[in-house]
Amino acid sequence: MQLVLASGSPRRSEILKLIGVDFRVVVSGEDEKPTSTNPLDFPRENASIKALSVSRVEPGIVLGFDTLVFLDGQPLGKPKSESGALEMLKSLNNRGHKVITGVAVAQDGKLLAASEEETEVVFRDNSIHELENYVNSKDPMDKAGAYGIQTAGARLIKEIRGCYYNVVGLPVAKTLQLLKSLEIEV
Repeated sequence: MQLVLASGSPRRSEILKLIGVDFRVVVSGEDEKPTSTNPLDFPRENASIKALSVSRVEPGIVLGFDTLVFLDGQPLGKPKSESGALEMLKSLNNRGHKVITGVAVAQDGKLLAASEEETEVVFRDNSIHELENYVNSKDPMDKAGAYGIQTAGARLIKEIRGCYYNVVGLPVAKTLQLLKSLEIEV
């Protein structure tokens, strides 16, 4: 069965291709406006919003994802400027933080299931020069938390505890488990 990926993320497409999933991409145009008062619920809610939006107009099983970086329980989105990226990286430097990706499955305008995966990432003690060089590469600008573990941002990382693919934006085991629980073969 072909799935629909409700995301324009090239990283998510690469992961699905890597694991042999047949899918097509339909990007959700829906604004993400979670209603929860707990920011830790935002990734699951945002993933559900995306999956539901696409499932109302596209046939098939729709997968939605949303990844956020949390430091001290507060979400760090994508940086709006290079100086903002540097400030985010400085706040993460030599510390641990959480990366949470929401996963949602929808069909025909109905949410079938939603969950999330959490991974702990620890930055090594990077020099300000290393952080500035990374920001100057422009790599952090389209990434939650201002870094990409799958790109040059890997230099900043000391260790991870949990799913690597979750940090990239698509937790493979959680996604396959959710589909299996719904008896959807991929």
